[in-house]
Amino acid sequence: MYARLMHKLSTVIYYHADLNIGEKPATEEQLEQACQDTIRYSVKTGHPRFFNQLFGGLDQYALAGTWITEALNTSQYTFEVAPVFTMTEHVVIQKMLGLIGFPEGDGIFCPGGSISNMYGLHLARFKKFPNVKTMGMQGLPQMLVYTSDQGHYSLMKGASLLGLGTNNVIKMATDDVGRMLPAALDQAITEAKTRGSCPLMVSATCGTTVLGSYDNLMSIADVCEKHQVWMHVDGCWGGAALLSRRHRGLLEGIERADSVAWNPHKMFGAPLQCSALLLKEKGLLHHCNCAGATYLFQQDKFYDVSYDTGDKSVQCGRKVDVFKLWLYWKAKGDRGAEQLIDNAYSNAAYLASS
Repeated sequence: MYARLMHKLSTVIYYHADLNIGEKPATEEQLEQACQDTIRYSVKTGHPRFFNQLFGGLDQYALAGTWITEALNTSQYTFEVAPVFTMTEHVVIQKMLGLIGFPEGDGIFCPGGSISNMYGLHLARFKKFPNVKTMGMQGLPQMLVYTSDQGHYSLMKGASLLGLGTNNVIKMATDDVGRMLPAALDQAITEAKTRGSCPLMVSATCGTTVLGSYDNLMSIADVCEKHQVWMHVDGCWGGAALLSRRHRGLLEGIERADSVAWNPHKMFGAPLQCSALLLKEKGLLHHCNCAGATYLFQQDKFYDVSYDTGDKSVQCGRKVDVFKLWLYWKAKGDRGAEQLIDNAYSNAAYLASS
């Protein structure tokens, strides 16, 4: 029945919303009708009964921030074309680094949490084998990535895209509430090293997609330090608990990680898309990703070129995703954000006990 309903809806949208683009310009009346039909037939993710995914809601301040960035239509790669947005990203990144416990860290906003997790893989490989940037994968050992069997599928996609191979993403067993078993992780890494493989990265999850579980970061950090393996934290879903004095203990040990992915468009409530990759080591993003395009990143500009963030990214044009979060956060303050997050946990506990 669901499949039939979806087929009927797609047919209605195609024929009644008039999606075709003609040779002649549409009239104002046709454009207005097209906009009204788009709203009519779209899912209202701001509705209080939208429970389909791990995002939703609508905030007036964040919406205003989105309108401003769309109206100004700039890219985030250089200070000269985005001076306010560049500084805004710097301020918000520093705020997030402070919450994590990376006093000398770095970061960048990414087009989604999957890309943030891919950056974690990319940086871990570059840190271990810096020549991979120029020489490629030739002559490198088999590199293994570890996550829990509840971890996000984006690690599989990242391993495929980076040439690591999906078979080299090892999914570790979890306990009865969905947390990775550190002892099993330690044993798996030890055995891999005896076989001559290279354990590259462990991705701990803080807020698994289905169960909302938080891995034990302190124990996982012990394993990573013991074996000298990059520790990434996928906090896309649950990273916002850092803002709650009541719940930030769920992320105890996050300051021992090497990289952290955090999506404020999830528990924090910012609009899509709003995803950050936070890094303990300053400068690594630039060294890993820079291409030094002279027409864009000239070193003799009249301002401090360290404000040009484009060479930290694998992208060229980069959409301004930070401003809506900044305006939203500024309007609520840390304590207002804390109330939202605590309320979300209270509602979850109520639903779980009902």
